[in-house]
Amino acid sequence: MNAGGDGALLVVGDVVTDIVARHRGPLATGTDTTAAIRRLPGGAGANVACWAARSGCPEVRLLGRVGADAAAWHEEELAAHGVRPLLTVDPVAPTGTVICLVDSGAGGERTFLTDSGASLRLGPGDWSDSLLDGVARLHLSGYLLFSEPGRAVVAAALAAARARGTPASLDPASAGFLKELGTDHFLHLIDGVDLLLPSRDEACLLTGRSRAADAAAELSRRVPLVVATHGARGALVARSGAVTARVPAPAVSPLDSTGAGDAFTGAFLAALIAGAEPSAAAAAGCRAGAEAVARVGGRPPRRHE
Repeated sequence: MNAGGDGALLVVGDVVTDIVARHRGPLATGTDTTAAIRRLPGGAGANVACWAARSGCPEVRLLGRVGADAAAWHEEELAAHGVRPLLTVDPVAPTGTVICLVDSGAGGERTFLTDSGASLRLGPGDWSDSLLDGVARLHLSGYLLFSEPGRAVVAAALAAARARGTPASLDPASAGFLKELGTDHFLHLIDGVDLLLPSRDEACLLTGRSRAADAAAELSRRVPLVVATHGARGALVARSGAVTARVPAPAVSPLDSTGAGDAFTGAFLAALIAGAEPSAAAAAGCRAGAEAVARVGGRPPRRHE
């Protein structure tokens, strides 16, 4: 399952602007709630790419779609993290925006208000099989599956990867959107993926199981390798219907859980490409996730910070 070698990682996914509002305690409905508010670059696909570069992946490329309103800013931010941006500027839709409500009094737990904007308009016209030249692994953001153009680009990318023998991974992205799409439909759409990286909630939703271990094991009967993240409890690695490793997470005082799963995924993929076994790659992912929750926003520090 290891990609090995020094090839590139190609991430296909969402690039959005995050408005992070950190408050403490319940929101005061109908009046003011004091918050610290920041505008930050985000998007699950973009965050994964940045964490992969941070974790030593020799080359990371990101295919995404943004609006003209923030295209230059997002390109600059990605490049500053060591990612090669391959961004299409949408002529109509603005860049996607996510309002992240982070309760600093509840361990940094977050709630998202999402306007996907241009990010879900990424389609097959943005794809070229040549994007896989020199690529050791393809990674797809599950957010793409929540729009018709996105589903088409996922199908095109998976077909091209299969033809070249390039391994492909996907993270389901959102339990809320998964419910709308339907679990059977989702599992049909990801046929051909060799690695699935769900959160505990996503794995349980996809299988109807209540225990993370049972859910990961069941998913691994459909996808060769499943790595399920479970927050502060770490991660589970499953193959052929059985959990093969339980990887603990480092203890940390969480500040903001935004992007923790993306950090895990980026570091995990970088380790796989470097030749690590899945359990060792999961340990690297857990370390990156712990680093992420100690920061505000979903990105790692810039390369020169």
